[in-house]
Amino acid sequence: MRPLLFAALAVLLVVSSHAQKNKNKKAIPGFGKVEKSELELKECEFDKNAEAMVLFDACEVACVVSLNSVEFEIVRHVRLKVLQEKGRDVGDIHIPYHSYGATQSIRDFSAQTYNLDENGAIKVTKVDRKSSLYEKKLNKYETELAFTFPDVKVGSVLEYKYKLTTPYIPSTNWYFQRSIPVRYSELVLDFPVEIEVYSGPRCSLPFESNSESEATRNVQFYAMKNIPAMREEPAMLNAEDYMERVEWRPIAVYVGDRRIPLTSTWPKLIKSMMEDEDFGLQLKKEIPRTADLDAELAKLTDPYERMVTIHRYVKRNMAWNGFTGIWALDGVKSAWKEKKGTTGEINLILLNLLKDAGIRCFPLLVSTHDNGLVNTADPKLQFNKVLAWVEIGDQFYVLDGTDQQTPSHLIPEDVLLTEGLMLEKISATAVDQTFPVLEQGNSSWGWKTLWNDKYAYKHMILIMGSIDANGKMRGEASINSFDYGRIRRSAVAKQGTKDFIETYLSDLPPGLTVDSVLFENLDDETKPLVQKVYFTQQLNSSGDYRYFSSNLFTGLEKNPFVANERFSDVFFGANQYYLITGSFDIPPGWAPEELPQNTRMIMPDTSISIRRAAQLEGSNISVRYTLEFKKPFYPVGEYADFREFYKKLQNLLSEQFVIRKKP
Repeated sequence: MRPLLFAALAVLLVVSSHAQKNKNKKAIPGFGKVEKSELELKECEFDKNAEAMVLFDACEVACVVSLNSVEFEIVRHVRLKVLQEKGRDVGDIHIPYHSYGATQSIRDFSAQTYNLDENGAIKVTKVDRKSSLYEKKLNKYETELAFTFPDVKVGSVLEYKYKLTTPYIPSTNWYFQRSIPVRYSELVLDFPVEIEVYSGPRCSLPFESNSESEATRNVQFYAMKNIPAMREEPAMLNAEDYMERVEWRPIAVYVGDRRIPLTSTWPKLIKSMMEDEDFGLQLKKEIPRTADLDAELAKLTDPYERMVTIHRYVKRNMAWNGFTGIWALDGVKSAWKEKKGTTGEINLILLNLLKDAGIRCFPLLVSTHDNGLVNTADPKLQFNKVLAWVEIGDQFYVLDGTDQQTPSHLIPEDVLLTEGLMLEKISATAVDQTFPVLEQGNSSWGWKTLWNDKYAYKHMILIMGSIDANGKMRGEASINSFDYGRIRRSAVAKQGTKDFIETYLSDLPPGLTVDSVLFENLDDETKPLVQKVYFTQQLNSSGDYRYFSSNLFTGLEKNPFVANERFSDVFFGANQYYLITGSFDIPPGWAPEELPQNTRMIMPDTSISIRRAAQLEGSNISVRYTLEFKKPFYPVGEYADFREFYKKLQNLLSEQFVIRKKP
């Protein structure tokens, strides 16, 4: 990111101004040279059920040097195939680029659709640049070039190509894999020998690679073919973290015998952030005080209560405009006045108000689960949110002023078990440190693990049912959801009963009908969410026997981990705790054939345990399950053992009660 440095080096590099042709690069067809066989293709040969596929995706990144200037060019050439009706949306294309200060621009754009007409000839429909191409400003820094291919139908081939130019050093991951299968993908990195480029494949599938060097240029080549679609797995953290890819970045420039690093350090990055007008300097703005907030705070002396009051005030009075990011693009004062802003603006406002109230707090840069894990060894802006890190005594709190569901004592669910970078002004001596360590005697900056095992997805479920002689059960379930269990369920409950039933009460046994659902404490985050479910069930029967299960309305009715193999880690987010109690009155003259045995089962590493106790008292059968997950994360290497234990757990939970009419 040093255009002036490269401009100064341009004269030295001008002898290497032309990109080198890589001898191992696959001959990608020229734009518009589509074969009839591509249009006649009916399915993906290595993924028969695919709705669409990538025929090829080629990217070449080159450093082009001319007199007194250095420019980086990224040429992208993509060809797609629509295989089924549902695959037509592959024709909606969005290309983001950095537009602030005109630092990046898109040139040489071409796009067109290919179809076969009634005579079997290839018909070409071009994307009209004037009517179909539009630019949408995402924020102060980013713009999106978007278009939709015309005349898209099953069998269409879609093709586009463009060149992105920038004076700044590009650095990004290249993903071979997508959400649809890819027949061929390649990356070419073509740089002068004076620029040192790091590249590292993160691939589990076979790939091709090659490096070529001439007197003035180095070329690195990576390719992969027949790449299956990236498909979501149950309890998966982030798909991109598991995609087949190459991570690359320029890391140094050589001027003669001198090596000039291009990589930063976390202290340097922090210093830059804290001096940035759209970030650090926004923490020093004087937010106009409000009489109602001052009146609330005047009654409070406890720091925790003051923090909670400010947090709630911001959530209640500031509306999120839908844009994420760490920057206060229009400034905190403007957002405060309009009562609306980005996540960056709202949380920087929150930090200002907390500081003004005398509460020890710091900005915390985070990457949400959807954004992917942070590489702490690579000092660059990988974050998509700023939160407030608050310290009160020996306790810490992580606050998000845009999260309406999460109370102040809980870490926001979308950053659980991630690493956040806490920021504060960096001293001149600390800027040259290579690794982020806490300054002596002061927790002014450093990495924070966002985790507190005190809180879990916690549910306490009481099911009461009465069975008549015809095998019909009428009952009521009372579900009390705490902590993260409350957050998830209350968010859906506020959307309406219909959405709640579809989300949480759809995996029900045959013959069971939900008659009605009522909620208690829906708007009181200090209390558990109570869900009252009234139901009717016609039990399965065989002769004089009736069968029923107590595993109702738990969210554990089906086993999601049935696949023999898995490529991603199992990530639940938080620990889990379930207390399930069932009480069932059976009709006169009936008795249980045999009660399920009282038992306890524990995973070998003790991270999961379940206990069951059942008994009969007169005509009432009662059962109690205690299920606890003491860790939220299971590496893919442990999946086989985890899967086997989870299967046994499910069998235990769902074991049928059998009653029969006495002779």
